[in-house]
Amino acid sequence: MSGGGWVRGVGIIGAGYVGLTLGVFLASKYVRTICVEKDEEKVGRIMKGLSPIHEQGLPELLRQVVEDGVLEARTEIGDMFEEVDVIFITVGTPTGSDGSPDLSQVEEASRQIGNALAASKTGAPLIVVKSTVPPGTTWGIVRPIIEKTSDRVCGKDFHLCVNPEFLREGSALQDTMNPDRIVIGTKHSWAAESLKKFYETLYNPKKIPMLITSPTNAELIKLATNAYLALKISFINLISQICEAVEDGDVGVVAEGLGLDPRIGPLFLRAGLGFGGSCLPKDLRALKWFAAGLGVDASLLDSVLAINGAQRIRVVKKSESLLGGLRGRKVAVLGLAFKPGTDDVREAAAIEIIRELLARGAEVRVHDPAALDNAMRVLGGGVTYCQRIQDCLDGADLAIISTEWPEYALLDPSTVMSLMHNPIIIDGRRILDNKRFREAGVKTYTIGLYQ
Repeated sequence: MSGGGWVRGVGIIGAGYVGLTLGVFLASKYVRTICVEKDEEKVGRIMKGLSPIHEQGLPELLRQVVEDGVLEARTEIGDMFEEVDVIFITVGTPTGSDGSPDLSQVEEASRQIGNALAASKTGAPLIVVKSTVPPGTTWGIVRPIIEKTSDRVCGKDFHLCVNPEFLREGSALQDTMNPDRIVIGTKHSWAAESLKKFYETLYNPKKIPMLITSPTNAELIKLATNAYLALKISFINLISQICEAVEDGDVGVVAEGLGLDPRIGPLFLRAGLGFGGSCLPKDLRALKWFAAGLGVDASLLDSVLAINGAQRIRVVKKSESLLGGLRGRKVAVLGLAFKPGTDDVREAAAIEIIRELLARGAEVRVHDPAALDNAMRVLGGGVTYCQRIQDCLDGADLAIISTEWPEYALLDPSTVMSLMHNPIIIDGRRILDNKRFREAGVKTYTIGLYQ
């Protein structure tokens, strides 16, 4: 990489949501991109132009860049440094039972990079950690591993940055194309300026706000961001419980009033069944674990997690109350993904709700436009999986809307009346016209609304 300008190519270790999305975007900008992914089946799908993940706009663009020969997927890093000047680490950091992040994939990627660097005869490449890691990881773990395995010196023979991602699943490609900020953490000015110029060239003529700071601050910014977003969600869900208990209470109106305050803003103030997915719960637990190790009281984060979990159980208890018991009752769950626009069921509200329904003796049918296969891998055979919404509702005693897919917002009350044995809907995402359904004879229970 010469002078921080354009590059021969970019390598990406890990082809998950972050890595594959980044790779496809870079390739669409005519940057030669090589994705390294140990899952051979995933590599095979990518090389056929087939996206292994459900992400808006990704399948079409992936097919194009593979056909154009700009993006390639491999299972080994090999002699990649003969072809690229920048390598991003985008492997997963799943949470352990105590909340600690599992850094084994980051460590393995660092060893692979070090071994490849040792065999390389090219100039000093830039290594960029994009995986979400605890403060101190990039400089305290990644750097020593690369230095030891490569017998090279950071800041001289290779350069190192941490560059957290701020993507939303379901719109990750759009977020990559249009970031609202870029954070770069390093201890060496050349590395910071080099990555900064890379991004400036990539996004030209757009001017993206950039913050250059220490590796520790950059790592902490990522965890703190997701913890704060989770806090906002749990806060409005706490308010939703209050709204349900006071006459004329409506959390939607309360949230609108809160959002008008510029100090608060409207985003992440939508009451429902809580947050899920691979980021917010994981990063919240990681920050809690990290704080505990420092002797910092992080009980606020415990409360955020407790409120989030309670929202799911409240829906099950409400179902039990409305039906006078769940044993033998047929319950339809509409939506399995943790949010619309993705097939990701990790930490999804629906999964926890379904398990609790089954534990209380309910017969559960489920539907989701994208996540049936992933849910089946998690839930197994104790659930009936329906390809059509109508089949899911047919004969049901109660339905729970757990993901705000547009298809569910378009439900017709007369169809619900004709299909369900006992037309009761718990609107866990506040997407139905409550008045319209009630006028048609459908009993509805809406999160955060006094009824």
